[in-house]
Amino acid sequence: MLLIGESLNVISTKIGRAFKQKDPGPIQEEAKKQKELGMDFIDINLGPARKGGPELMEWVIKTVQEVVDDVPLALDTSNIEAIEAGLSVYKGKEKALINSIMCRPERYEKMLPLCAKYNAAMIALLWGPHGMPRDENERGELAVELVFAANEAGIPNEDIYVDGIVTPVNVQQDQVYSLLQFMPMVKDIGEGLRSTCGLSNVSNGAPEHLRPILNQTYMVMLERLGMYSCIADAHDDKLVAIAKGKRPDIVEIIHKVMDDEEIDMGSVSKEMQDYVKTARILLKKSLYSDSWLEL
Repeated sequence: MLLIGESLNVISTKIGRAFKQKDPGPIQEEAKKQKELGMDFIDINLGPARKGGPELMEWVIKTVQEVVDDVPLALDTSNIEAIEAGLSVYKGKEKALINSIMCRPERYEKMLPLCAKYNAAMIALLWGPHGMPRDENERGELAVELVFAANEAGIPNEDIYVDGIVTPVNVQQDQVYSLLQFMPMVKDIGEGLRSTCGLSNVSNGAPEHLRPILNQTYMVMLERLGMYSCIADAHDDKLVAIAKGKRPDIVEIIHKVMDDEEIDMGSVSKEMQDYVKTARILLKKSLYSDSWLEL
């Protein structure tokens, strides 16, 4: 699983302050740490960046590239002018990644030409004219529309990362399951298409100490169903180890739950029991509650 580090984000108090004050220290420190932790991309999330967005994105890109020039960057903001400003100064050896282009004509008709102009890759966000897709079939319809428009703009499938949208399991358990149902459809929509997601969204609102196991378990499940990459917490050591193939025991037991294999809970460790219980929550085999590991 390719990992896109999510921690250079305006919502972080430390990083948000550094963005505002144009203080390179914390930004460069975080970028170097993400490279050290093995991130395949570094996501730079400015949020809306309505005021001074283009200048800020240009400055942040240059600031990061001063210390990390061999990890590609994802440019993450709803400000289209800021995206172009960042692309104009990006000097990575691999393509930059635009995060993201929504399935709304008024957005993608402006952004797809930028993607083609700067030879960037893109995240195709399946957020349509009516907002969140209702189920896997609507996800499929939105993906077909957006991929077709991207191809018409000259963007090959290999540069398109389909994002079916991850939602919090504590409020939208059906949607969490729907994304799992959608994932096998991606390869049928277009040969060579890639995929990604905002993985940490699945645990938004859950107790802080339970967020890692939700993220880790969902990542394993999505990867088995075809997910190519995810935007994730670079500082979750266990998640990174799983993504890099260093915890096959965790992967194996989650796969068993997905395959409806009988698991003797008395014969496995507490750690493995927790992954079994979490996988069952994500598969809608059990109803979510904050105490699911205690049941």
